[in-house]
Amino acid sequence: METRCIGKRNYISLITKLTTVFIILACIIFAICGYRAGIFESVETFQDFIKTAGLWGPLLFIFIQALQVVIPALPGFVTCIAGAVVFGPVAGFIYSYTGMCIGSILAFYISRRYGTAFVKKFISEEKYEKYSAWLEKGKKFDIFFALAIFLPAAPDDVLCFVAGLTKMHWKKFTMIILLGKPFVIALYSIGTAGFSQILNFLG
Repeated sequence: METRCIGKRNYISLITKLTTVFIILACIIFAICGYRAGIFESVETFQDFIKTAGLWGPLLFIFIQALQVVIPALPGFVTCIAGAVVFGPVAGFIYSYTGMCIGSILAFYISRRYGTAFVKKFISEEKYEKYSAWLEKGKKFDIFFALAIFLPAAPDDVLCFVAGLTKMHWKKFTMIILLGKPFVIALYSIGTAGFSQILNFLG
């Protein structure tokens, strides 16, 4: 019986690993194809791409928002602004928040599960060396991470990977993401809508 249970756990673990690798490869392929097709070149090209999805647009947008956290090369500010324009400030905010939280948690999971060597496949050596000094700073890193998530223009996508290499608990990480992300996303989403209204008024 014990041998059977061990075999079942190993089977589930293998399926989980293969599924994770498949999802990661699919995301990378999508990102590469998107870049080659010019989808992420500007707000306008990204808007046009989302609009072609029709009713599936919100789900596609949430997926891309999650993807741009896992693959830091994707321009997050472009997608946030485009979301506010395509879906409106409120819906754009909700979709961006959902996608970016999912992406942040996924980045933390990948880092925690597969370690440093795997993380370096997602972020540059330069960025890793820049933030790796925080790995042994314990609670100091937790404070730094919380501030970075709350403030705009911080490399929070990279820091989500770095956080997974620390001893930070899942609960603390998730709470920081859920409470810290809304402020920055609101700046992009609601700020974009306000700027658009000003332009329309002046026009």
